[in-house]
Amino acid sequence: MSTMLSDLRRTKAAAQAGSDGAVGAGRNGAARDGAGRDGHVLANEILLSLPRNVCNNLVSKTQLIKLPIHTILNEVNQPIQYLYFINAGLASVLNVLQDGKSVEVGLTGREGFVGVPVIAGFKTSPTRVIMQIEGTAYRIPAKDLQAALKAFPALEKKLLKYSQELALQAGQIAACNRVHEVDERLARWLLMSQDRIGGSLIPLTQEFLAHMLGTRRASVTVAAGMLQKAGLISYVRGQLKIEDRDRLESASCECYATLTRQLSAWKSESE
Repeated sequence: MSTMLSDLRRTKAAAQAGSDGAVGAGRNGAARDGAGRDGHVLANEILLSLPRNVCNNLVSKTQLIKLPIHTILNEVNQPIQYLYFINAGLASVLNVLQDGKSVEVGLTGREGFVGVPVIAGFKTSPTRVIMQIEGTAYRIPAKDLQAALKAFPALEKKLLKYSQELALQAGQIAACNRVHEVDERLARWLLMSQDRIGGSLIPLTQEFLAHMLGTRRASVTVAAGMLQKAGLISYVRGQLKIEDRDRLESASCECYATLTRQLSAWKSESE
């Protein structure tokens, strides 16, 4: 655990750096219509769902940056200086206890946004948000996003909706971690991750999975072995591969289906 926390501290600077991690400034990057001059395609679903003029205006104020694994995007009780529209990769939302231990309470990928407290006018983060699969994001200063929220009601509405999705995740995952077996929780986590990154490869070690699930590495090793023996996943050092998604859904606890069903219902209600 101490090694992992040291890694997290060392990579925090990557997300706060100026141009060091930059792929390309928003004005030179992707706009609503697709790839920009830097060759990167806009994939964040919140940005893509905005009216064209709102999306282009917002992207022009962002910087597309690389986010290496373990990059800290928000830290507990620290000011939120930047907000991130994830374009690729996967971030974990962690509750951190006083003894330094942490457990995952949410996931966000290209469907989401990091920095939710700012939407409500708050300035600090109650959670740690870190990249668990490297990727990229459109980063925007907090003051610029606050101005955009006032100027564009459509943006505020989209971000408020997403904040409810994260709250739904947190409540369901808390219940999941309390009552369900490790193999069921692992199946649920793999499904949620695949939904956000696409593809069948999940490039994470069992040690990191144990950290995310709030359990011992030995327990994850046993759980992964059960899923592998059943032919649902294969495992190569450093990567898990989903081999049979339908059966993995059956092996998951009820939480994945509950989350999926509620999100689908909300989507229908808002159309």
